[in-house]
Amino acid sequence: MLTKEKVQDFLKEIEVDDLVNNLQIMGNDVYIDMTAHSPAMHEKKKLEAAMKQAFASEFGEDVHLKLKIVSPEPSEIQQSQIKGKQIPGIQNIIAIASGKGGVGKSTVSANMAVTLAKMGFKVGLLDADIYGPSVPTMFDTEGQKPVSVEVNGKNLMKPVENYGVKMLSIGYFSGANQAVVWRGPMASKALNQMIRDAAWGELDFLLIDLPPGTGDIHLSIIQEVPVTGAVIVSTPQHVALADVRKGIAMFQMESINIPVLGLIENMAYFTPEELPDNKYYIFGNQGAQYLAEDLGIPVLGEIPLIQSIREAGDVGRPAALQENSKITEIYTETAKRMVESLVERNKHLPPTEAVKITTMAGCSPKAKQ
Repeated sequence: MLTKEKVQDFLKEIEVDDLVNNLQIMGNDVYIDMTAHSPAMHEKKKLEAAMKQAFASEFGEDVHLKLKIVSPEPSEIQQSQIKGKQIPGIQNIIAIASGKGGVGKSTVSANMAVTLAKMGFKVGLLDADIYGPSVPTMFDTEGQKPVSVEVNGKNLMKPVENYGVKMLSIGYFSGANQAVVWRGPMASKALNQMIRDAAWGELDFLLIDLPPGTGDIHLSIIQEVPVTGAVIVSTPQHVALADVRKGIAMFQMESINIPVLGLIENMAYFTPEELPDNKYYIFGNQGAQYLAEDLGIPVLGEIPLIQSIREAGDVGRPAALQENSKITEIYTETAKRMVESLVERNKHLPPTEAVKITTMAGCSPKAKQ
């Protein structure tokens, strides 16, 4: 005769007794509620198949096993993973992306960050380009290390700060000449820690400088972090714009659905220092404008190819910090347009998904056409 004790002994024998939450015997029917080792569907199916085979072998075909397998509660490690929840204190997360490398995306990110800080916003910059971190160089913070601070009983990384911008980059943890050779999951975990285990404090904007292209890092960031909007950086030539289309398509995928705030055309034209009023369209003219019109997104700014921008980045002082310069004026207008586009987007998102910006710093929503 089948008894509860016999079944319990057998469960101990096959070493699954610790997974059993409830056991009931009704005639030849055995009702077992279990918790799987992992929330993965294939693990639950493997456990179910193994249990049925073991019971049939031990008790024969006359015993009918009625299994209910539930997923486990998330572990402490799983709970620490990025889950898409709002990061306390951070109002808006802006992903700055490009379809391809070499378009000056990191330079644009650095200059946008210092421009927003000058406008009175509280700004953070996360260098998510794991394999080519450039923020330490561009902000003259090479060799610095984030220190550990205790916040509400938890040890967190304190971002490095310069020019009013709080920054984290893998470059602060690896040597200047040390290659970072990581697989996708390891890189994603490092980003997770820099986002979730950092004492960012109160921020109006956290800019995320994404790597070029569309890969593992992008999916880790844009699918799991509550990104408010994306800004795409491109150069005017056809080959760059073709890749931009793919980048924008990624953000607009139904499963991702992140608003694209606009397009920044970098290296739009060349202006020599001795002829400041001359514009030479080396990479083509108005390519980004035509693409933006075609895709229905705004052009936030046209950043010229000026020698001082490169020189400023190399010495660790972003060009937008230059007082009363043409480049500062261009970046200020570009940042204002980005904020205006963001305000307009946030108006059309549910309150739980969008945070209203209260400090406008001279910006206003765009008038409806």
